[in-house]
Amino acid sequence: MSGLVTPMALRVAVTLGLPDRLRADHADADPTADPAAADLAASVARLASELDVNPMALELLLGHLATLGIVERTGTGYRTTEFGALLCGDAGNGLNNFLHQETAAGRADLAFADLIHSVRTGEPAYPVRYGRDFWTDLAEQPHLRAAFDRQMTWRIREEVPAFVDAIDWSRFPAIVDVGGGPGDLLTAVLRAHPGVRGHLVDLEVAPARANFSEFGDRAEVTAGSFFDPLPAGGDAYLLFNVLHNWDDEQSRRILARVVEAMPRSGRLLVVESIRGVGASTEMDLVMLVHFGGWERSVEEFQNLASPTGLALESVIEVTEGRSVLVFRRHPI
Repeated sequence: MSGLVTPMALRVAVTLGLPDRLRADHADADPTADPAAADLAASVARLASELDVNPMALELLLGHLATLGIVERTGTGYRTTEFGALLCGDAGNGLNNFLHQETAAGRADLAFADLIHSVRTGEPAYPVRYGRDFWTDLAEQPHLRAAFDRQMTWRIREEVPAFVDAIDWSRFPAIVDVGGGPGDLLTAVLRAHPGVRGHLVDLEVAPARANFSEFGDRAEVTAGSFFDPLPAGGDAYLLFNVLHNWDDEQSRRILARVVEAMPRSGRLLVVESIRGVGASTEMDLVMLVHFGGWERSVEEFQNLASPTGLALESVIEVTEGRSVLVFRRHPI
């Protein structure tokens, strides 16, 4: 319970690309390779030179990875095991993206070294480590933003069909996806309901435009922040995994912008993990350390929304981890 050795060894291994570099099939793919070396990983000395790391330190790292079963000793080198291949970039399980220290998630998790700051202050630890908040980092470093979008796509890809089926989207002719990133859910909704139009608002618009290219003028993308005025007149406004990234004050600013744009007959659909209904205690701390946010209970969502003029209409539990909270404008 006290050891940081193994978690950090795995993160460094992924960041250096060791599981990919030491795969036997990479050696097999080189027709010029010495046949005797086809089933051998590169020697530690050669690998250290390629990676520009210390050979002795790399040997120690590989030794621990061998103990964990990530790699195995083969002749004078190492080779990635079948188990270790789960950490490769093409494994399709999201682990590489979460562990790599130069992706958004892997970088952010290192801020847990300053969890004590968040517990003492209620503020995110990310700026303590990096000197600026998470979202500024994403805006200034495009590779982090791209990694974050990949992470979000991977996390929700299996849940998207359930959200398409859980809501009668056809009752909303115009949907505004606020802070929707690449727009994976809105894309699926538009495919399932040809009579629906979509409008996505996000700071980064290129991924959504690529996703929406098949819809022609049925889908629109606007570059902008959810703290600024939003497109008016939508029948439904969608906030997917947005509010848990922000504290109450900032969340109310976002909700106020939605209320400002939403007609009396409109609805706000908030997709979140709800504390007590599938939200994990681990994710509570992730939200706190990364963003200064947290997973909220239904009562907390009601208290959050009420001052902005929204009333909770219903809660739909869609997956084990996420629900849809449907809000309407308060009649008074």
